[in-house]
Amino acid sequence: MRLIVGLGNPGSEYARTRHNAGFMVLDRLAQRHGLADDKPKLKFHAECREGRVLDHRVALLKPMTYMNRSGLTVGEARSFYKLDPDDILIVVDETALPVGRIRIRPSGSAGGHNGLSDIELSLGTRAYPRLRVGVDEPPQRVAKKDYVLGRFTPDQVLRMESTLDRACDCIECWLGDDIDAVMARYNSPE
Repeated sequence: MRLIVGLGNPGSEYARTRHNAGFMVLDRLAQRHGLADDKPKLKFHAECREGRVLDHRVALLKPMTYMNRSGLTVGEARSFYKLDPDDILIVVDETALPVGRIRIRPSGSAGGHNGLSDIELSLGTRAYPRLRVGVDEPPQRVAKKDYVLGRFTPDQVLRMESTLDRACDCIECWLGDDIDAVMARYNSPE
């Protein structure tokens, strides 16, 4: 079993916002592999879809705890499935990357991201894979919080379409390949 967790905030007011890039990737991955056909279960304080992605058994989780409490979901799911941290991939928005770029790493810092900070506390380690999805930096004079909770511009929406597909390709590769090979393939611009 592998656990793939897309970070975001529940509720229609947050749908399609930059901070929900993780939710958007998981929705695209679920559609791609026929896991979006049924209503998700509510499990681990999250929307949970279990099934197969390629030949791998997975659980796709979208925490319903709000971003800053994502560790609760990850911790409960990790205990239930008895997973090592390297079997858990967190998909998260990243303002330090432009829209169109993704970056996967086997570990790292939270980088000021409250969702990742809470997951670190829950897992007791920084050594878990994370896939960062670029959402562009906020313009000057726009607070980062306001920016990430805002919706994508029309130009960003167009660029996000291919980014979501690339992120799904990266996740599929992560499921079956060495993380170093995945980084070499997906961390550079297309």
